[in-house]
Amino acid sequence: MDTLVVTAPGGAAAALRKLYMLRFVFAAVWAGLLFAGADTLGASTVTLLVIYPLFDVACAVIDIRSAREDGRSARGLYVNVALSALTVIGLALAAASGVPAVLRVWGAWAVTAGIVQLVVGAARRRLGGQWAMIASGFISTLAGASFVAQADKGGASLDSLAGYALLGGVFFLVSALRLGRARARA
Repeated sequence: MDTLVVTAPGGAAAALRKLYMLRFVFAAVWAGLLFAGADTLGASTVTLLVIYPLFDVACAVIDIRSAREDGRSARGLYVNVALSALTVIGLALAAASGVPAVLRVWGAWAVTAGIVQLVVGAARRRLGGQWAMIASGFISTLAGASFVAQADKGGASLDSLAGYALLGGVFFLVSALRLGRARARA
């Protein structure tokens, strides 16, 4: 059975490639669904908002298992799991207060998770395909700050979260493709 977790040493690039492709597909579908319903903060939108960091937790757990099997450090990934789990709770609570509160929680998550992504991407440079993860972490940090700023303006909207997720998905796709090229050259 083909899984995302690889047990053979040196299989880290293959495992990350599969995981990054999955993250791209999820982000694209999620962004489309959120964009279609972002005009209201109803039950379906709140569910979508909470699912995104839950999916991030699941992906980080898969990544942790793969890192341990390959002898790589997973410290940053554990931080990511904690941040995303706290974000699930924060978003569920913030949804009761409206879109500005949701944007503040999402923005705080984007800033902190972006910093973690920068660190993890830099540590994985030798695997190849990580420049996109480093760039994505930097952009996530900037985008998070903009979400917090947007929350304080009138007419705050969730539309920007769909664009953020889609762009993040594209970065995962680029990394997956680069990892595939690096693997083919090896």
